[in-house]
Amino acid sequence: MTAQAPTASATDWRPNDRWLLGIVLAVINFWLFAQTLLNIIPGIQGELGVEQTIANLAVSLTSLFSGIFIVVAGGLADRIGRMRILAIGIWLSIAGSLLIALTPEDAGALTDAMLLGGRAVQGLSAACVMPSSMALIKAYYDGKERQRALSFWSIGSWGGSGLCALFGGVMATSFLGWRSIFWISIVLSLLALLLLRGTPESRAPRADGTRHGFDWGGLAAFIVALLASNVYISQGPQLGWFSPAGLGLIALAVIAGLLFLQIETKHAHAFLDLKLFANGTFTGATLSNFLLNGAAGTLIVSLGLVQVAAGLSALQSGLLTLGYLIAILATIRVGEKLLQRFGPRRPMLWGSMITGVGILLCSMTFLHIGEYIVLSVIGFTLFGIGLGFYATPSTDAALSNVPDAQVGAASGIYKMASSLGNAIGVAISAALFVAGQGVDPSIIESWGLFLGRQDNLALRFGGALGLLFNVLMVAIAIASIILTVPRDRPRAERERKEVPPPPIGN
Repeated sequence: MTAQAPTASATDWRPNDRWLLGIVLAVINFWLFAQTLLNIIPGIQGELGVEQTIANLAVSLTSLFSGIFIVVAGGLADRIGRMRILAIGIWLSIAGSLLIALTPEDAGALTDAMLLGGRAVQGLSAACVMPSSMALIKAYYDGKERQRALSFWSIGSWGGSGLCALFGGVMATSFLGWRSIFWISIVLSLLALLLLRGTPESRAPRADGTRHGFDWGGLAAFIVALLASNVYISQGPQLGWFSPAGLGLIALAVIAGLLFLQIETKHAHAFLDLKLFANGTFTGATLSNFLLNGAAGTLIVSLGLVQVAAGLSALQSGLLTLGYLIAILATIRVGEKLLQRFGPRRPMLWGSMITGVGILLCSMTFLHIGEYIVLSVIGFTLFGIGLGFYATPSTDAALSNVPDAQVGAASGIYKMASSLGNAIGVAISAALFVAGQGVDPSIIESWGLFLGRQDNLALRFGGALGLLFNVLMVAIAIASIILTVPRDRPRAERERKEVPPPPIGN
């Protein structure tokens, strides 16, 4: 038995490039369009008349909702149908974009509700789209064809994330305005639905027809632990890292985390299947994915630094990442070829190492600003090359040995690592950036390391602190790959290469 649902057309249906384009459009609606808010929020805040706290919440809300619910959506996709959950996700993307595009100006609570509501719905959309689309690729492709499909999926996610800052800046400063971003998203969502129409349903096989209760206790503990951690990281400088409120948040996160682990290890049908982490390849791919997505904090620190220190605009600073965009799009297919030749371990390591070197170059804030800008352009380009090498091998490694009955849940965990890594990495990098600026400039000056202007030493030191944290995360990612991903191709993969896969639908 395979994961394919018994439908009349399933035995004859095969995916084509038109169908794959629909998948890419569904994926890119989050990574390209929803994520542009990271760059255009200052303009939106001024035009809509919302408070800074509401604007900051709007930025983080989408990744938070995506990270919390993506595993749940992956499990639902396995149970009730992957195509059904994907379609629900695309319609949610349309609804979320529509709420944001129609958000009125200076309407008080209505403005806040529509902006935050739209962002929350966009997060739920991503939670549905990411695991279901990956599971459909696993169900309908095999071998090199699956690796090719995952490469295009990666172009939609990694490529979209590389373009969002530049695309958002261009659209927001054009005559079309920032709302056009979300109208375009709606159009492409409708096109994705059209291209995916007629796809037969796919779901995981069940040994029996019994229905199992949902793990609400585990989900609740997970949400509390995640929210407490996120609030502590993002609000630590204001609350005080060791204030009663800060220590209370740490205690709440630890207690909720321990409760979550206790529930998940004892619940017969836990919403987060921790048994998947018994597979070392899946563990290494997921952990390194979390850490490399966390390195997105490089963008917010480095681009924020040059805007303040060099007076660059948001669009000008976004242009520094052009090499990142070009490199990641150009090398994703290279990563696919490396995977086919060497297996996942080596390209994952090479990609992580190149990424680490790129971030290290961006960390050299002690140089003159002109020299720093040149190094940051080179650094961002290396960042893109490294992620291009890493993306497809990591995704394939995470899913290649997962049983069909768990592929939706596994996809959800893998993409949860992306969302939460991004959210937590950005929050910690930004917090360190701010905390570093509180160091006495005279102490920094006494080191004699920083060249050029001496009136912004604390700013540059804070930037170095935030950026070096990202280097540390990449170093841990490299260690996790070395310790968990086997040197040889997984046994299940070797067997698939030796035995032709059965036709889809059997």
